[in-house]
Amino acid sequence: MDWKGYGVLIAAFFTISIAYSVRYGFGLLLPGMVETLRISKTEAGLISSAYFCAYTAFSPVLGVLSDRVSARLLITIFCGVLAGATLAMAFVPTMGWAALVFAIAGAGHAACWAPVVALVQRRVPDRIRGVALAVASMGSGVGIIFWSLWLPGVIGQGGYHLGWMQMGGVGLVVAVVNYALIRDPPREPKDCGTGSGTDSISFPYRQLLRSRNLWLVGSSYACISFAVLVPLTFLGVYATEELKLEFAAAAHFFTTIAAVALLGKLLFGAISDRLGRIPLVVISNLCIALGSVAVAHGTSLPGKYLAVAIVGLGFGAIWPLYAAVAVDIFPKRLAGGVIGLWTVFMGIGSLLSPVVCGWLIDVSGTAVWAFRLGCVIALGSVLFLLPLRGDPGIVRGKTADGMA
Repeated sequence: MDWKGYGVLIAAFFTISIAYSVRYGFGLLLPGMVETLRISKTEAGLISSAYFCAYTAFSPVLGVLSDRVSARLLITIFCGVLAGATLAMAFVPTMGWAALVFAIAGAGHAACWAPVVALVQRRVPDRIRGVALAVASMGSGVGIIFWSLWLPGVIGQGGYHLGWMQMGGVGLVVAVVNYALIRDPPREPKDCGTGSGTDSISFPYRQLLRSRNLWLVGSSYACISFAVLVPLTFLGVYATEELKLEFAAAAHFFTTIAAVALLGKLLFGAISDRLGRIPLVVISNLCIALGSVAVAHGTSLPGKYLAVAIVGLGFGAIWPLYAAVAVDIFPKRLAGGVIGLWTVFMGIGSLLSPVVCGWLIDVSGTAVWAFRLGCVIALGSVLFLLPLRGDPGIVRGKTADGMA
C-alpha cells in the first residue's frame, strides 16, 4: 500500500472518529439536556431520530455521488457541516431547535461513513480489506473512549454546552485534515456493452434494487441498527436515573463499550478475512442480543459492566463487517452506492429505535423493557442472514455475482 493509501486510512480513522463521537456523544450528554431543556424520553428520542432522518435521506445520495465525484471534496465539505452543527448544539434553546440542528449534523455524517469506507476499499489491497476497514472504523471506538473519559470533567466546568462546543471544534480540525490527506483514486473504466453512457451509469443501481441479497442484508442491517442504538442512546439515562450512578460513573459504561469494541473490530475483522463475513456478522449480532438482555436483568454492577462489554464486542465489528459484505457480494465500483442503500435500512432502524424505546421508557417507567426489545430485534437481524448461508461464495467472501 502506497502513501496515498495510508493517508486515506488516517483520514478515514479521524473522520469516522468524530462522526461517531457526535452520534453517540448525544447519549453521553443527554442526561444534562433532559434536565436543562425539560424534555421527556420520547422527546429526547425525537431529537436523535431527527439526526438519523437526515442521515438516512442523504446517505444513498452521497453514497452514489462518492462513486462519481471527488471523494476528497465530498468528505471534507460534509465533515465541516457536521462540525458546524455540533457547535450549534451548544446553543439550542428548545427541543425543536435541538432536533433541527441535530438533523443538520446527521446530514453531515452521511458523507462520513459510506463514502469513506468505499474510498478505503478502493485504496487498499483486497487481501487486507477486512483489516483496513476494521482499523479505519476503530476511530469510532477511540473517539467514544476519549469523549467518555473527557466529557465528565468538561460537564463539571461548563455543562453539556461545553461538550458540544469542544466536539464541534475537533470536527473542524478533522475537516482540514481530510482535505490535506485524501487523494482521489483513479476511476475504474465503465463496463462495456451496456448501451449509452446514461444507461451504463444508471442500470447497475436499478439492478441492485432487484437483488435478493441487497434486501436480506439491508433488513438485517435495519434490525441491528435498532438494537444497538438502545444502549447507546439510553444507557446514560438508565445509569443516572435508575441505577443512581454519578455521571462520571455512568460514562464508564460508554468507555467499556468503546474499549471492548476496539477488540471486536480487530479480532472479528481479521477472522472474517479467513472465514467469511456473514458468520462473523451473525456472531456480532448475537453478542448485541445477549448483552442487551443481560443489561436488563443483571443483578449486580459488575454484571452490568460485563453485559455492556458483550454489547461492545458486537458493536465494534458490525459496521466494518457489513461494509465489507458489500464488496464481497457486489462489484467494487458500486461499493459506495450499495453501502449508501444499506444505510437507508440502517436509518430506518435508527429512526425508530430512539422514539419507540423512549416512549416505552416513559410508559413503563423503566429502561428494562427497551433493552429487552433490543434483544429481540437483534435476534431478528440474524434471521435475515440465514438464507445467505446457503451460498458458499457469500459465506467465504468470494461471490462473483451477488446480483443474481
